[in-house]
Amino acid sequence: MSYVFNPLPLPSVPVVGRPERFPVRRIYCVGRNYEEHAKEMGFTGREPPFFFMKPADAVVPVNAGETGTMAYPSLTKSLHHEIELVVAIGTGGKTIKAADAHKHFFGYAVGLDMTRRDLQGEMKKQGRPWDIGKGFEHSAPIGPITPVAQAGDVSKAEIFLQVNGKDRQRSTVAKLIWNLGEIVEHLSAAWELQPGDLIFTGTPEGVAAVVAGDTLVGGIAGLGELRVRVA
Repeated sequence: MSYVFNPLPLPSVPVVGRPERFPVRRIYCVGRNYEEHAKEMGFTGREPPFFFMKPADAVVPVNAGETGTMAYPSLTKSLHHEIELVVAIGTGGKTIKAADAHKHFFGYAVGLDMTRRDLQGEMKKQGRPWDIGKGFEHSAPIGPITPVAQAGDVSKAEIFLQVNGKDRQRSTVAKLIWNLGEIVEHLSAAWELQPGDLIFTGTPEGVAAVVAGDTLVGGIAGLGELRVRVA
């Protein structure tokens, strides 16, 4: 097959203990999936889950032990961090039951859903899509994917984020409003999941702004740390 120009390289993420990389197809994100974060955003309760997407090339893959770099994006004066557990899909499917969701997981990673909060807020006020606030270049830094067999039970793992050495976010995955199985059940009812899909599962409370020069260090117990510097 020939193309009118050379396609850009396929976005991919390193895999712990393997030379092969995980090719990224789609990035799905779950909104307001920790109760305390929902409250700080002005909402309460267990609302039905909702989703938004980022382009695959929003990923900033960061190798273990290294510090990745993301550029401070244009147009915004309020770039917020959101630390998240990421599920990597290895086996596709549609209308997957929550109890069977784990059969479709390849592994887990630590990710950041970076958000142009001021632009997102303006779109909310106007009743317009959030794409400009969520789906920009470098908006999805992610560490290496740990295969399921090596990750252990992440359902109650501690999750945290520090900025310049000071705590910003600290919670446990057990506080997800919709757990991993429920997320996949709802998501796969709307889209057919495929190998290469990433699911950012939501962020705990404590989201706040960062500026150029800040260093973010996030982690999830059993999955290591993700280090990113805002350039």
